[in-house]
Amino acid sequence: MKPPRENNYRSAWAGTLRADHVDSEARVAGWVHRRRDHGGLIFIDLRDRTGLLQLVFRPEEAPEAHAAAHGLRAEDVLSAKGRVVRREEGTVNPQLPTGEIELAVDQIEVLADAETPPFEVDSDKAVDETLRLRYRYLDLRRERMTQNIELRHEVVAAMRRYLDDQGFLEIETPFLTRSTPEGARDFLVPSRIQPGSFYALPQSPQLFKQLLMVSGFERYYQVVRCFRDEAARADRLPEFTQLDMELSFVDEEDVLSVCEGLVKDFLAAGGVEVETPFERLGYDDAMLRYGSDRPDRRFGMEIQDLGSAFAGSGFKVFSGALEGGGVVRGFKTDGSEDLTRKRFDELTEQAQQLGAKGLVWAVVEADGWRSPVAKFLKAEEMSAAAEQLGAKEGDAILVVADSAEMAARVLGALRLELAPADVEGTDVFWVLDFPMFEWNEEEKRWDPLHHPFTAPTGDLDGDPGSWRSRAYDIVWNGNEIGGGSIRINRQDVQRKVFDAIGLTEEEAEARFGFLLDAFRYGAPPHGGIAFGVDRIIALLAGTDSIREVIAFPKSASGADPLTGAPAPVDEEQLRELGIQLRKPPPGQG
Repeated sequence: MKPPRENNYRSAWAGTLRADHVDSEARVAGWVHRRRDHGGLIFIDLRDRTGLLQLVFRPEEAPEAHAAAHGLRAEDVLSAKGRVVRREEGTVNPQLPTGEIELAVDQIEVLADAETPPFEVDSDKAVDETLRLRYRYLDLRRERMTQNIELRHEVVAAMRRYLDDQGFLEIETPFLTRSTPEGARDFLVPSRIQPGSFYALPQSPQLFKQLLMVSGFERYYQVVRCFRDEAARADRLPEFTQLDMELSFVDEEDVLSVCEGLVKDFLAAGGVEVETPFERLGYDDAMLRYGSDRPDRRFGMEIQDLGSAFAGSGFKVFSGALEGGGVVRGFKTDGSEDLTRKRFDELTEQAQQLGAKGLVWAVVEADGWRSPVAKFLKAEEMSAAAEQLGAKEGDAILVVADSAEMAARVLGALRLELAPADVEGTDVFWVLDFPMFEWNEEEKRWDPLHHPFTAPTGDLDGDPGSWRSRAYDIVWNGNEIGGGSIRINRQDVQRKVFDAIGLTEEEAEARFGFLLDAFRYGAPPHGGIAFGVDRIIALLAGTDSIREVIAFPKSASGADPLTGAPAPVDEEQLRELGIQLRKPPPGQG
């Protein structure tokens, strides 16, 4: 960081002074981090955004400054001038970048007094999250939070540098647009000029970035705020930030290649080194081997199809599933010391809660399986299954016999349940070749697995359930950090997709007519991706909650304890908007 312009408050950043500044004069400014009174000497740890610097006040050298230091309290704001000196032998702090020196203060100015904070700013002790969010400006002074926000800046700056070098243009798209639901509820903004009409805050810039490709800009990006009116989670909030990208005249490999260099750079900014190119994994293969389209592959425990081992089995659970078009699949754990009978019962209950009919478990022993179903199985069946799974004596085996979808869901969940807590390493890869749609049983319709602007493949005059998509997701250690696709750039294909998801021609025209019109004027082949900035920073910071890496996040309930939002507005504002509130029925409000 460059030195600050010298003024009446500071001539140097507190955390940047070092031993080579000894005997020089310096003026620093910041907050009182800690105060210690050692008889005649008073020590103050001064904090600014660059770190800590110890100030020492000696009564015999600067009596006025020493007297003023007596009244200082934690979080008071001050400016201090003095001489940089070496610390006395035995007082050097090797844990602190400024630990070899201190500032012998001869002049001090208290710029602002501080009341006692509601929690300790100089400590990393656990504090109730609502209290932290209520006093977020104090929470952000804590070292861990400051580091998280600085990390966010460094990573986003790396994103921008890379894309600038690759010829991308950063172009802003509107926040006030029309409602075109993409799966979650829109946040609606009433129009005062046109009563009864509403804007919507964007869930993503999807349509606008496609229009920018039609406009001929060819390479676009934006670090953009997006909004979804849905329940908050540890990794999802009503407002969030994504890195949005789009490219023209590209196929999948072009997009993936550009993105791999980008990911390499922004992970490096967060201290994680990866090698490119990244592995490509097909969706079907991911679901078969891991029961997830965003698997954590670092701890093994791959799911295997055991149909061949149990073909013709006398155990009706297995034979019935196979004869009915289902599957028998399972995985093994390394060792079974922690898997008691009670634990197996808990896993069985979890499998049933996920929708499976049951769970078969076994522990491999020298003379076969220890399992409630062992008596129904032939020795060669158990041996073949153990061999296929690579299970040795002492390992546990978990098996589900059900539909392929149910087996994947249940075994994928159990695999994560049994994953070791201390998994290490870095695994970044692409998942490709997704189905275009998934069947929504409740609504009796096809829903896009990504979104309806993804280019499909297959027989577009045939069964939509057989279509695949030109989509791709990027996964890092079991977390999807980005997803995108090659887009549709033809009216006729876009209308087929709208028809497949149950949108009538009139509905499609009303909601997306502007996009269909644009396709009439020459839309290039194009594709793009969006990266979840909040999630990426949280992973780099080693935290489970994205609220830890956002300066002013909403709480788990979607509220803002700092400002009190959301909040009622006065009747005059509502009248201007033509809005009248209805009281909810008794018991619903």
